[in-house]
Amino acid sequence: MAWSGPDAGAPIGVPLVDLLDRVLATGVVIGGDVVIAIAEVPLIRLSLRALLSSVSERVPAPWNDSGPL
Repeated sequence: MAWSGPDAGAPIGVPLVDLLDRVLATGVVIGGDVVIAIAEVPLIRLSLRALLSSVSERVPAPWNDSGPL
């Protein structure tokens, strides 16, 4: 059933603040691959991975000292 309210042409979505709150509460992994090729012969491949999550003071760190570095 199509939306027939006053903003019928507006896109339906989630506000950015709510989306960011949910992403930081649960975490998200972003990944991608970039391949540079000439004549369909792959020369360079880059694999990129990123983890976005919030930090909670209630959860103890997995290391005993100031950090892993």
